[in-house]
Amino acid sequence: MEKLTHYQGVIKQILVEYERISSQVPDPDIDEVLMFDDERSQYLWFNIGWKNNKRVQSISVYVRIKNEKIYIEEDWTEAGIATELLNEGVPKEDIVLAFHDPESRKFTEFAIA
Repeated sequence: MEKLTHYQGVIKQILVEYERISSQVPDPDIDEVLMFDDERSQYLWFNIGWKNNKRVQSISVYVRIKNEKIYIEEDWTEAGIATELLNEGVPKEDIVLAFHDPESRKFTEFAIA
């Protein structure tokens, strides 16, 4: 349980910082939204709004914790949230690059599942 709570805190801290940096150059038509669900261990940073009469809805980062591992389902950040997690002391064995198919994951330095 302590590991879960620690990972939840680290993920939220990273996403809050990402959102803080991104909001320094705001777009008045687009809202940046953080959603944290500790009960289900799911964390989301996304953009939503309207631009040039078109709907904007894009996920920047979607991370969830499953079986004591951090699954990165979506990540459009420059350095990658995996790098941030490693910098916070999360071992590679506890990070799954879930945006890669299971067969390709074995060629990464991270967990397969």
